[in-house]
Amino acid sequence: MARTYVILDASEVSNIDFDEVLETSEDTLRWSVDGSQTFVKFEGVAPDFLDGKTQSTHTEIRAILSGPDWTQPNEQE
Repeated sequence: MARTYVILDASEVSNIDFDEVLETSEDTLRWSVDGSQTFVKFEGVAPDFLDGKTQSTHTEIRAILSGPDWTQPNEQE
């Protein structure tokens, strides 16, 4: 089954039902460089708390996460 990804604002973390996503707690979330956003992933039907949120495929989320908002620039460059 394919995984689906949803980006959330930091203010929405308290709404995450960790029983319904593949992350296990706030400690396992990956954050944007500025700490303003995170994302969750799930398989199958979107949990209710994600209703109305933009869903991304693996390919789409990889493109987003490789951008400057999510990845620190290489300090050696």
